[in-house]
Amino acid sequence: MADDLKDLYPVGEMPPLGHVPARMHAAVIRPERYGEPDQGFAMEVVDVPRAARGQVLVYVMAAGINYNNVWASLGYPLDVIAARRRKGAAEDFHIGGSEGSGIVWAVGEGVTSVSVGDEVILSGCVWDETAPDIRLGADPMTSSTQAAWGYEANYGSFAQFALVGDYQCHPKPAGLSWEEAACFLLTGATAYRQLTGWAPHTVEPGDPVLIWGGAGGLGSMAIQITRQRGGIPVAVVSSDDRGKFCLDLGAKGYINRNEFDHWGRLPDTSDDKAMAQWLKGVRAFGSKFWEVLGERRAPKIVLEHSGQSTIPTSMYLCDTAGMVVICGGTTGYNADVDLRFLWMRQKRLQGSHFANLRQCRQVIELAASNQLDPCLSWVGEFHETGHAHQLMYENKHPSGNMAVRVNARG
Repeated sequence: MADDLKDLYPVGEMPPLGHVPARMHAAVIRPERYGEPDQGFAMEVVDVPRAARGQVLVYVMAAGINYNNVWASLGYPLDVIAARRRKGAAEDFHIGGSEGSGIVWAVGEGVTSVSVGDEVILSGCVWDETAPDIRLGADPMTSSTQAAWGYEANYGSFAQFALVGDYQCHPKPAGLSWEEAACFLLTGATAYRQLTGWAPHTVEPGDPVLIWGGAGGLGSMAIQITRQRGGIPVAVVSSDDRGKFCLDLGAKGYINRNEFDHWGRLPDTSDDKAMAQWLKGVRAFGSKFWEVLGERRAPKIVLEHSGQSTIPTSMYLCDTAGMVVICGGTTGYNADVDLRFLWMRQKRLQGSHFANLRQCRQVIELAASNQLDPCLSWVGEFHETGHAHQLMYENKHPSGNMAVRVNARG
């Protein structure tokens, strides 16, 4: 048997269970290729990492596609390779992928939560469980040691083998395909934390919720979670086709943002003419929200990720004592807030980042019990990893979530 073992296996050819080859195929980003994803990603053969104490090596079946590795490919706003090397990392390359599904292939010392052969879903953050803040009771997502796996941390799911902490492994529901299991946890758990994790501002029955990018991965999860909790989701989209997708998921209605032109940074509040023009635009948007909702009520929660272009509108439109909760800044990070709307109407502007383990398990249970559709809309082959991110970069990706097959076969 030992004579049949290989140092490198073709993509899709499964080694004997537990045999860890020396080398693996991976979709790799290197600094000399930084640029748009079609340029930044390339298939290479690299060494297979080894599982240290508390770590697990996973044979990857499928991997989800998310915007963070568009940024990794561009080398902006963070050069993730340079950042890791400043901290002592030896690798001069990046293997992305912040969610996936696969089979536990090897475990490091002290790992008891999973065993070789287990089928798992991988969650997308790492931290040091011995860190003082965690030991004193902090949510690990707020730990000073927390980092995004497959972005800030290396050896993500865009490879035949991924290296994770044991706590990142969650049981894969039998009813989900490898591709479905790989595509929804990052967006689903992020939306779940945004909508349920910031008491008392949690979605309750009858609460109107405004969801930016309703047809995207995050938005498609947020629409369903809002509905599942009895809220009333209203989506913002870029086309009527995407609006129909949101309606099919359970949105009360949608707003086509291309019907408005007041987007961008807030005018100087001392410029009366510019402010009057902006207020005209934002009030028209608010009137559209009322029309879609069917009553003159403001959103109790605004689920944000776009940032610079939309935060002024979100903060104006949000209900008195409501919350704008944001997990990103896809249109830019310099978002303006007229503080009068914040303090005088006692609103909350809340940052939110991915999810803790309990929230991940709760989202997986929703999917396992058919209460949450993973919204898998596109599946590519492993060598199309760069192309999938290019679609996302150009905003040409389909509604919902995307995945690539790594070792899984269609």
